[in-house]
Amino acid sequence: MLSVFLFHCARYFDLEDWHVKNPQLSRGFSVFVGVLVQWIMPIFFVLAGQSSRFALNFRRSGQYLRERFKRLFIPLVFGIFILVPPQVYIERITHDQFLGTIFQFYPHYFDGFYGFGGNFAWMGLHLWFLLVLFLYSAMTLPLLHVLRGERAGRLIGKLSLFFEKAGAILLWVFPLALVDFLFHPSGLGRRSFGGWNIFVYLVCFLYGYLLASNERFTRALEKQRVIFVALAAVTTLGGFWLRQSGFYPSFGSLGYFWISLLRTFNSWVWVLAILGVGSVYLRFRSRFSMYASEAVLPFYILHQSIIVPVGFFLLGWSADVFVKYLVLGAVSFIIILLVYEFGVKRFVFLRFLFGMKRRGVSLPESRS
Repeated sequence: MLSVFLFHCARYFDLEDWHVKNPQLSRGFSVFVGVLVQWIMPIFFVLAGQSSRFALNFRRSGQYLRERFKRLFIPLVFGIFILVPPQVYIERITHDQFLGTIFQFYPHYFDGFYGFGGNFAWMGLHLWFLLVLFLYSAMTLPLLHVLRGERAGRLIGKLSLFFEKAGAILLWVFPLALVDFLFHPSGLGRRSFGGWNIFVYLVCFLYGYLLASNERFTRALEKQRVIFVALAAVTTLGGFWLRQSGFYPSFGSLGYFWISLLRTFNSWVWVLAILGVGSVYLRFRSRFSMYASEAVLPFYILHQSIIVPVGFFLLGWSADVFVKYLVLGAVSFIIILLVYEFGVKRFVFLRFLFGMKRRGVSLPESRS
């Protein structure tokens, strides 16, 4: 989540368009964004798949869906109507597409759909993850139950024996490469949501569920974590070199396939490296980790809705790009924590709107 926060702060400075842009842009921040986009949302969906596995260990289908509705859909709707309109307003006035106050803009927020020439952010802008994850959770539930069955468990156990071997889990990249290769980036394969098409995310979600189904997968990630870190570093440098060389093959060509394979391989080894390292060094509970675990969803919901207005008010300040990045990050981070600590966390209704459980409600012991 901290990486997502730093990523969206950097979007204020990179070379591509965004809701609000600093007058001085930076190629360095474009590289930073390009590296992070390779693994941020894939690992979010892998972790979401793992969480679904743990949740279904002690929840029936109805309980699981009700929890997902409260935790994902309610915050999404709240964000669409309350938190997101100021972002769209700032985008419109900084792109010379609207004149007037935010109160004058709000009725126009419902003019057409965002992304199709209008303003209504039906996907919640940065909250699109909540929408897609809610849909995946509901759509895949029958399959997830099948994978929890006794027969599927035996099959997964046999497969885990093979994939526990050195490097075998790297073969999981091929379905990812295939769905990245098959769908055109300007059509069903649009990469507007976090840099990948939604089919890649679906595979990542199912992979997360499978990884949480057998301890051998975890042991494999832990044992091979150094290899995964090295592969992530090497393929990141290789991808950067190709991009610098101007190698942009046309869709459907052999060159495009190799680019898709390299791109998804880099993403997958980043995910494996992070999971492996985390599994070894982050196996502890502390007051900080418990606080952060509860705060992470509200932080996600709030973060871009704070970054964009802070960036808007910093437009007139002439400062070095890196200094401005530090200020944007520090001010936004403090505001988010203050809103969470003294607002969201303390009021039952706000906890509900931000997908949090009531105070005093705890989960059975699990790795979720």
